[in-house]
Amino acid sequence: MLNEEPRTWNRPTKPVVASYVSDFLKPDMLHVHRQITGLQAVTPWVLTHKRENAAQFPFPEKRLIVLPKSRLRWWRRLVAKQIKREPWQLYRWELRQSLLALTRAEAKVLHVYFGHSAIHLRPLIKVFSRPVLVSFHGADAGVDMDKPAHLAAMRQVFESATIVQARSASLMNDLANLGCPQEKLRLQSTGIPLEDWTFQTRAAGCDLPWRILQSCRLIEKKGVDLTLRAFAKVLQTQPSAGLVIAGSGPQQGELERLAGELGITSSVRFAGFLTQSELREEMYRARMFVHPSRTSGDGNREGIPNSMLEAMASGAPVVATHHGGIPEAVIDGDSGLLVPENDADALAAAMLRVMGDDELARKLAEGGRRAVEKKYDRATNVRVLESCYLGMITTD
Repeated sequence: MLNEEPRTWNRPTKPVVASYVSDFLKPDMLHVHRQITGLQAVTPWVLTHKRENAAQFPFPEKRLIVLPKSRLRWWRRLVAKQIKREPWQLYRWELRQSLLALTRAEAKVLHVYFGHSAIHLRPLIKVFSRPVLVSFHGADAGVDMDKPAHLAAMRQVFESATIVQARSASLMNDLANLGCPQEKLRLQSTGIPLEDWTFQTRAAGCDLPWRILQSCRLIEKKGVDLTLRAFAKVLQTQPSAGLVIAGSGPQQGELERLAGELGITSSVRFAGFLTQSELREEMYRARMFVHPSRTSGDGNREGIPNSMLEAMASGAPVVATHHGGIPEAVIDGDSGLLVPENDADALAAAMLRVMGDDELARKLAEGGRRAVEKKYDRATNVRVLESCYLGMITTD
């Protein structure tokens, strides 16, 4: 796309913010799309290496630049991993192409989504003459940070970036512990469109069948195996209950086998990846939402799960874990119930507690909605992001 004849367009009346997202967009990156497309005080452009799921994530093509990929990227990664044992970086020609794209967009700010992408973009972050913001969302502050070369590369990102954002205070603390200067850190909460997630009171009555939902990517940190083990215990006293697992991922086969081993296959439905409208339908059918996140073996941690915020906004009582940024959104006993990580027994007990107490379920549902309205409204948080952008431009 960069070699085509220059297009003519009206000079933007609002400052341009160019967002780099390596793949625009993966199915689980709805929060990124919501953030970029919600911008009003600035004009968003997108730089990417791969355009994906365009129907699901529409964006004006005239403001989207697909950067060329190196045909030898596999070799670069092999050399970096096996020989140099350090993260790879942009080739010089890739750096030139990226700078050309930013010039074409007349970008006043570069926003790099995800810390693991920023590591590879170090040459660009260092030489770009305008402010650079790098945002972290969870795994990108933990995975591989036990490797000295990766930690050193991340500290180079911290040094070169103008602002470093984190989607939770817990994540911001993790970044500070990795060496990010406190004066560069900013909290940027995720936001959901509350107009799309209206509060609906769930049916009451302990004798009514319980429909339980978990919606997430099927990976270790989401704790779906814990949900299955806890649900098996729940069925012993609530045999008519049903569990829906919405999402896809590398653990699906393993989780389906676990459901079989636990003897609960007939009560569990793996729904696969759902569109937003399909997920909304499942959410409003559910009487409870569970999300027992944990720190995975590779250091992957949770920020604040968007699906959990959507459940809270919708009126489903939430049971989750003391993990990552979750306690910033869920106050135990007020806007949900929290249990320790990796404790299926405690998870089952909390689920049964909600199922056996209609008043508690109502209290948690109403408290969850209040919490989301107070801190996680999309429009409010986009305005915070815009204020950050405009402040960077003003001081540039």
